Amino acid sequence: MGYHMYKGQLTDILQKGKTIINTLNQYSFCLAEEDKVFKKALMSSDVLLPDGIAIVLSAKFLSGNNFSKIAGADLHEFALKYLNNVYGSCFYLGSMNDTIEAISSKVAEEFPNVRVSGYSPPFKDQFTEEDNKIMIEKINEFGPDVLFVGMTAPKQEKWVFQNKDKIQATYICSIGAVFDFYSGKIERPNAIWVKYGLEWFARFLKEPKRLWRRYFLYGAVYLKHIAFGKFKKAAPVNLN
Repeated sequence: MGYHMYKGQLTDILQKGKTIINTLNQYSFCLAEEDKVFKKALMSSDVLLPDGIAIVLSAKFLSGNNFSKIAGADLHEFALKYLNNVYGSCFYLGSMNDTIEAISSKVAEEFPNVRVSGYSPPFKDQFTEEDNKIMIEKINEFGPDVLFVGMTAPKQEKWVFQNKDKIQATYICSIGAVFDFYSGKIERPNAIWVKYGLEWFARFLKEPKRLWRRYFLYGAVYLKHIAFGKFKKAAPVNLN
């Protein structure tokens, strides 16, 4: 059993009922091989986006499948444009209060037809039942069309997986670092880097101490999984 990657266009995503949207990159793939709950959360996604050039290239290498990278930032931008056209609403769950405030102000300025709110939960490894209750109440009181969750992988995907039936939002999107990108806290690499599949390298140059393990250590682990999947036909590396 493997991951079923989304091969369509963003325009086709926001046309269903309740939809859980996650992303997969080489780092989250490796983490999921060590975390059964995380892997189950990813595999149960209604839409799983190929958010990384490594995923795109390895899918072609393993099975000949061709699809384009769709980053969380691309999903976020598309969703806001969609919501602006239909006078919709969105809620941001995660990060810090100043980041949520910066995001809300920017959305109000760039997408004036969108109702926006958010909540910054306590920063801890494990949420208590009371923490979860407050988060869900905040979301459901607002009743957003789209819920954006930014608590980094695998925490965000596992939280959504464990609480999705209680959440009253049509689209639930785990988009991690996009909160920092959109708020301006961290600058997303130039479009040229993105175009040539080098967004990861540009991010590494800006934050080498934080990202070297993700891109190089886990990059080597990912290559091992892909090589094993190619030559030993290992089921966990099925990307299609």
